[in-house]
Amino acid sequence: MRPGWWPVDRLILGYLAAAGLLIGAYFPRVPGAGLLLGLHAAAAALIVLAVRARPRPGTASYKVQTVFRYWYPLPYVAACYKVMAVLIPPVRGVQFDAEMARLDLALWGANPTVWLERLYAPWFTELLQIAYSLFVPVVLLVAVLLWWQRRREAFRYYAFLIALGFLASYVGYLLVPVRGPRFLLAGLQRIELRGLWLFPWLQQTLDRLESAHFDCFPSGHTELTLLAWWGSRQISTNLFRGFSVYSVLILFATVYLRYHYTVDVFAGAALAAALLMMAPYLYRVKRPSVG
Repeated sequence: MRPGWWPVDRLILGYLAAAGLLIGAYFPRVPGAGLLLGLHAAAAALIVLAVRARPRPGTASYKVQTVFRYWYPLPYVAACYKVMAVLIPPVRGVQFDAEMARLDLALWGANPTVWLERLYAPWFTELLQIAYSLFVPVVLLVAVLLWWQRRREAFRYYAFLIALGFLASYVGYLLVPVRGPRFLLAGLQRIELRGLWLFPWLQQTLDRLESAHFDCFPSGHTELTLLAWWGSRQISTNLFRGFSVYSVLILFATVYLRYHYTVDVFAGAALAAALLMMAPYLYRVKRPSVG
């Protein structure tokens, strides 16, 4: 395991510091602001301790440190997502669903989620809901396979890219709070989406996890799926082909299932393309020397 600071360490510490400053600036308005600041400080301290620790190779402490340093971005970005849901209402106090709907209407001459009702079929709804719900496991699949193949440097870069993608999308949520067409356009929909077997349970589970969030612009499902699709090239051609099919399904599902406006999807795709171009440069700039 390489000692010293890794690019993902600096990325996440920078995000934690920025989020802490935001909480401090709006301290009276943010629910549980003191606790959130304490948790951010503790999370940052844990990273610093893991970087500076020098356990003897082969010991249990060394193995724990190794697993933590490679895998901690996953729970950290998940926690940051939950924090953003707390911050956006008091910090922003606005939402831009009406603007997104107007842009979609101007672009297509119709509301896409309403127009897509003509393609409605329970089996199709079931398929797309399953694809949409598998978003996180699919993104993690590339990381798991790289880890299993012991390709540690490739894993580190992929972890950096995915963490960068998640955190960049959170900034977008803060700048442009949007809840999605299933809330704003519910009165225009003539057909209630129904699946076959798993659809109600999957939808309700996602609602419990995400429905209170202003997490539509840009579409993180689009952005992160495309980043994972690009990363899957490292594993095998067959996996890349499978990811290509999955990417098409999930991009369509975001609008068909009424989670996103098409403007969100375009923004997510544009952000993914930008990060794929920028990430190698950022990774080289931040790469630590080998200690």
